[in-house]
Amino acid sequence: QVQLEESGGGLVQPGGSLRLSCAASTDISSIYLMVWYRQAPGKQRELVASITGGGFTNYAGSVKGRFTISKDNSKNMMYLQMNSLKPEDTAVYYCNIPHLASWGQGTQVTVSS
Repeated sequence: QVQLEESGGGLVQPGGSLRLSCAASTDISSIYLMVWYRQAPGKQRELVASITGGGFTNYAGSVKGRFTISKDNSKNMMYLQMNSLKPEDTAVYYCNIPHLASWGQGTQVTVSS
């Protein structure tokens, strides 16, 4: 399986920003779809954002306008830029490649004053 490693999480105040990174062990230029999920305490893991190999993006309504998913094929990296963070964004964030990648450890994002 493809290995993915998330990084960039941390503690941030409401209204702040973080950029999450996802390093892939494969050439992501050949990947059809990459996704970011998050799992908040007591809640089901939910799809946050997705990006196709051609760069088409989709977002959950709760993050639309605040989060931006992107990728850099030359670096085999995917990113999630998170702006205007809210306490409701607190969760463990995971990147994945459906059918190809195993789940990693995720990276904790905590939005709190």
